[in-house]
Formats: sequence, structure tokens, C-alpha cells
Amino acid sequence: MPHRTELYHEVPPTCWPIVYSPDYNITFMGLEKLHPFDAGKWGKVINFLKEEKLIADDLIVQAREATEEDLLVVHTRRYLNKLKWSFVVATITEIPPVLFLPNFLVQRKVLKPLRTQTGGTIMAGKLAVDRGWAINVGGGFHHCSSDKGGGFCAYADITLAIKGNGHERDFMDDHRVYIMDVYNRYIYPGDGFAKRAIKRKVELDWGTEDTEYLQKVQTHVEGALNELRPDIIIYNAGTDILDGDPLGGLAISPQGIVKRDEAVFRAARSHRIPILMVTSGGYQKRTARIIADSILNLHNLGLIDKELAASEAKNPKVELMIRESILDLTNLSLQ
Repeated sequence: MPHRTELYHEVPPTCWPIVYSPDYNITFMGLEKLHPFDAGKWGKVINFLKEEKLIADDLIVQAREATEEDLLVVHTRRYLNKLKWSFVVATITEIPPVLFLPNFLVQRKVLKPLRTQTGGTIMAGKLAVDRGWAINVGGGFHHCSSDKGGGFCAYADITLAIKGNGHERDFMDDHRVYIMDVYNRYIYPGDGFAKRAIKRKVELDWGTEDTEYLQKVQTHVEGALNELRPDIIIYNAGTDILDGDPLGGLAISPQGIVKRDEAVFRAARSHRIPILMVTSGGYQKRTARIIADSILNLHNLGLIDKELAASEAKNPKVELMIRESILDLTNLSLQ
């Protein structure tokens, strides 16, 4: 029987297929500042887009929090029960003081935002199929699989979105899913088993810069789309490739990230394949501005558009997806 969920809801045609909720942002006694990740970047992206008059509150699709029943579509009950222990969440989020908080606070202040972003990815997946494209301003928790979290990722939103490291382990033997991954070969988390699920590996060296990076992205995106015609592309658009990122080890400029997103959306548009973008990792305060600039660039080039989206959608329904493609261009995937 198909799982019944409240995460899919009717969206007025006046709304952009851009999904967000103020509940995405994590703020609690300054603890979020103990991790290099900017736990308020999602709200900053939205504020930048509002300042540029692209969107307003009533034009954004509001994400809903994924329930335990939603999460059980992918996650084991044993794993979800583990999240009721604060020390487990402290390990996953890499914020040691979370260990000392009562779990009801951890659930409310740390895990609820991540569950809401997960719900946002699931909703955005439906919107992408219905309208041709969608962006979840959060999500992209690619280090989490069905029974294990890590790297600030507590819920497997990518796996949930199309089954509804992480997603690679979940799709190890699923030939309907094609994974292309572009990453620094030398860093986190060194999961050789999970790496076997990647159909197209694009491994980069320390300090890779724009020219080489963009050439490889464009070549391999086209190569992947010439190998198969997926029903949807899930694009993990991390910004930890940015020059100066404390964890990424690459040297891509802000303009390089904007050009990368442009290349991916242009390929999806030219092949008439719906695309869902999630924002994933990135460990500098300036990443929010770069994400907003990229979305604005996509709009200025006509690669995303409220009116065109509905008319160019390839599939009118989301009930059955025969083949999916995960395009992971965040730097910290499986290295």
C-alpha cells in the first residue's frame, strides 16, 4: 500500500516551486555556533531573494515537518529510537554540548528543523515532477542512510524524496537510480563500500579551481544524461567547494558555483528532465549570498520561471518514477 502523507499539499499556481519554512533555522543558546555550518543560512537565502524582489512570503511553498510515519518509509524504527538519545544527536551533528541537553529540547531545537527540511525535500520532489523544477532552500542530507546518520545529517531526505556514504548505501542494488558524484577524493568520510554505488565518479584533487571543475561538471553531466533519460534529477548543490571552506579543500569561486548551477539547470532544461535542487553543505557565512545569487541568475537566464515551470513539466504525476538520477556536486559526499 502506498504511504499516505500530509507532506504533499495543494500549491496555488501563483507560488514559485521554492520550498522553505522559518523552522529550517537552528538557533538555541548559541550552540549552533559551535559547528562550522551556518545553521541559519536558509533564512538568509530567503531574505536575499526577498530583497531582490524575486519572491515574497505568500509566493513560497511552506514546508511541513516529516512525521515519524513519513520517516519510517526509509528509516528503521531502531534508528529513529536512537535519536531519542542526546549523545547520538550530538555525534551526528558534531556539536558535543548537545550531549548534555534534555532530549525534548534536542528534538524541538535541533531535530525538528531537520525534519522540516526533510519534509521540504519530499514536497519539492513532487513539485519538480509537476512543474519541471523545484528548489528546497534546505535539505541535501546526503551523509544519512536508512540506519545511520553523520556529518550534520540526521534524516535521509534524498532517499525519502525518491522512494521516497548515505543515499549511496540506500541505493546500492537499485538499478533504477543512477548516481553521479563530483568530489574531493581525499576527504570525509572515506566510505569505500558506499562509493561502489556511484555510477559516474568524478574525483578531484586538493585545490581544484573553476576551469577544471566546470569543464568536468559539464562533460560528465552531459555524459550521464546521454547514458540514460531519468524521470527526475535530484541535484545536491553543496557550496563546500568554495575557496576557503574549512572542510572542502577545493578552490571554486562564487562565480564558479553560480556557473555550475547554471550548467546543471541548462542541461536539465535542454533534455526536458524535471530537476529538484537541494542546498546541502557549505561552511562559510558567505554561502547564503552565493546560493541566492545563483537562484537569481537561473531566473535571469530563464532557466527557472514561475509561468514556464508549469507548462514544461514532463510528468503530470509523481506516483511512479521508473528511473531517477542523483547528481551530487557537493564536495563532502563519499570521499
